[in-house]
Amino acid sequence: MSRHIVDRRKSPEGGRLKNFVEVEKTHGEDGAHPAAKALHERPVTRNDSAKLREYLRIERGQTA
Repeated sequence: MSRHIVDRRKSPEGGRLKNFVEVEKTHGEDGAHPAAKALHERPVTRNDSAKLREYLRIERGQTA
């Protein structure tokens, strides 16, 4: 009976990480699409009042 696929050791080269690093090296910042750059550079907007409202609800002991 052979081992289950989960029981096998991973390759020591780290294949997926190695490929990601290679893509990053070859394309880098210049290879990124302008839309992807814009998404990463846009400011983060959060609704702090909703978070505060939920914390207060929990503090009062109300459950959802």
